[in-house]
Amino acid sequence: MNFLYPSFLFGLMAVSVPIAIHLFNFRRTRRVFFTNVALLRTVQTETKSFRRLKHWLILACRCLFLACLALAFAQPFIPSKNKLGLSRQGVTSLYVDNSFSMQNERNTKRYLDIAISKLDELLVLFRNATSLQLLTNDFSAAEQQAGTAEAIRDRVTSIRYAHTPRTLETVYRRQRNLLSSLNPNGRNQLFWFSDFQKSTVGDLSRLKIDTTDRLFIVPLDAQSTKNVYVDSVWLSTPFIREMQNNSLNVKLNNAGRENVKNLPIRLYLDDTQTSTASATLPPGGSATVSLNFNVTSKGYHRGRIVFEDFPITFDNQYYFVIEASPAVRVLHLFEQKASSSNRSTDYVDAVYSNDSLFVRRSFNAQNFDVGQLKETDIVVLEGVAQVNGTLRTELERFVRQGGSLTIIPPAVPDRNSYVPFLQGLGIGSLQVTASPGLEPNPLPVADPDRRNPFFRDVFQQSYQSEPLNLPTSAPVWRWSAGERLLSLRDGSPLLTQSKVGSQGSVYLLASPLTSAYGNLAEHALFVPIMYKMAALSVRAQRTAYSFDDNLVTIPVSNPGDRAVYKLKRDKLEIIPIQRIVGNQLLLEMPKSSELAAGQQVEAGYYELQNGQGKTERLLAFNHGNQESAMDFYSADELRRAFASQPNVEVFDSIQDGDFVQVLEQENLGKSLWKYFLLGALAFLLIEVGLVRFMKG
Repeated sequence: MNFLYPSFLFGLMAVSVPIAIHLFNFRRTRRVFFTNVALLRTVQTETKSFRRLKHWLILACRCLFLACLALAFAQPFIPSKNKLGLSRQGVTSLYVDNSFSMQNERNTKRYLDIAISKLDELLVLFRNATSLQLLTNDFSAAEQQAGTAEAIRDRVTSIRYAHTPRTLETVYRRQRNLLSSLNPNGRNQLFWFSDFQKSTVGDLSRLKIDTTDRLFIVPLDAQSTKNVYVDSVWLSTPFIREMQNNSLNVKLNNAGRENVKNLPIRLYLDDTQTSTASATLPPGGSATVSLNFNVTSKGYHRGRIVFEDFPITFDNQYYFVIEASPAVRVLHLFEQKASSSNRSTDYVDAVYSNDSLFVRRSFNAQNFDVGQLKETDIVVLEGVAQVNGTLRTELERFVRQGGSLTIIPPAVPDRNSYVPFLQGLGIGSLQVTASPGLEPNPLPVADPDRRNPFFRDVFQQSYQSEPLNLPTSAPVWRWSAGERLLSLRDGSPLLTQSKVGSQGSVYLLASPLTSAYGNLAEHALFVPIMYKMAALSVRAQRTAYSFDDNLVTIPVSNPGDRAVYKLKRDKLEIIPIQRIVGNQLLLEMPKSSELAAGQQVEAGYYELQNGQGKTERLLAFNHGNQESAMDFYSADELRRAFASQPNVEVFDSIQDGDFVQVLEQENLGKSLWKYFLLGALAFLLIEVGLVRFMKG
């Protein structure tokens, strides 16, 4: 038998007090004379013997009472057979996973509540300990200090769900920081209460527990129930216009093992429900629904996708932002202003000046501020004989940074100028077919492939219609690169699209727009083609961002070299680490542990503000979908993962009713203090009974 607090054994010295009282408490007696001396001697002998027995019994009860009481405070126990058992005198670190996946339920009781109740029972084993740590996913400053069992129990009641999942490697590193400062060489123990979600715990093979630590893993035996979440949201068209029908696509995933039938999906715009749909998702499958809507005003609109799915509810809402009728900024560069007899330049101006959707600016290609390229979506380079020097360099940079460039050739292009320029944009094999004095020979345009996404909404979707009345065109050069959008009947290209980088595009036309080279500019096909090139130059709207994204790229207009942007939501203001590349703002999203005290990021809408406090654009942020994946480690899988580490013990499940008792018997031994306390009370009652009822 061992003692947890052997210093209390000095209390056994208190047994000497009743012994001293019994031995040295002499009483002086009076003599009483009776007539019958023989009878008196008989009664006196019997009383003295009985009294002596009573005194010895009372003395024994008092001594045993004090001995049992001292032993109870010393907390005796029979040691466990496990040599790596618990040490209630070391530092004990308790980790409770309070991530959103702990909203899952078992028998109508949420996993987090189950873990907290078991943790409260566990604190009974460490009721006298003074070096206890409670750690959650919050990683707050208060969690980096030790306290008593009562202090930990008070903090347990305030545990709330946290949106930031932590890998077990990060959790152990956090616990080890405190253990190394308080008890670097002693025996410490750690407890992990978690559902051990595979998508968030990290790589278990890299997790090595220090041999001086004893780790107890307590899984909740989580089940893969159904859970639906939004994977992504995107628009069917690059931009939307007010007072017109628009379509929003929503991809939903079912992370559970149960079928979901006819789940109602609701679309809210500016807090007003505008559309509904239903989705059926197989176990582990996905579905995409389309929601139709229209908006009545330009600018940003706040959207939400809402559905009801239990028991996991944190991902039942998805926030996004759409911008209605964003202006398409067109920069028209030409060789020289057209005269009244030659109105070729006016064709481009006429297309983009008749619609408020476009913001058009026209300049001579040899005399314009290249800084305007930063505020441009598409450049139309028309009739420029030579592209050299700064113009070439800036146009190449503009395209590589995601801009769109439409090249309309002059009557006689300078091959020595255009060949290296187009090669730099990935367009080779250029051959100039026009020469001075050569009469152009317009050829009919071949019927375009109406299945090409470029011509969506341009032609009627009927392939049984009559042949189109197509224009004619006389090419001045030929090439063999890019995706053909329009061709001539002789097989030569008329209009191609070439991708540059991830987002840049180059549209190359084979002929000028003057009437001598065909009637393309005067044909009904010209306007939708020019519209389509401008519309596609607008980058598809990023409707939402995730806090889990390490780097967020946001397009900004005319950013300054030293501009500082911040994200603002209500009273929360965050200035992330940032840098500007061209017209792109790159933000490194902060983690919860990097925020100031009291700050917490929540899913919703954030304003992107510049240094002057002006709102550049509205953004929507959601939490990542790692927590939505319903796949968990079982107890057997955890044992296999830690099989090479004997100081790690994995329990079958926290659901076991005798979890704390099993833990105590296997790792602390059989505790005997309760029996000694009962013995002390029993001897006290026996003493009272002897004094009251044993009379001689």
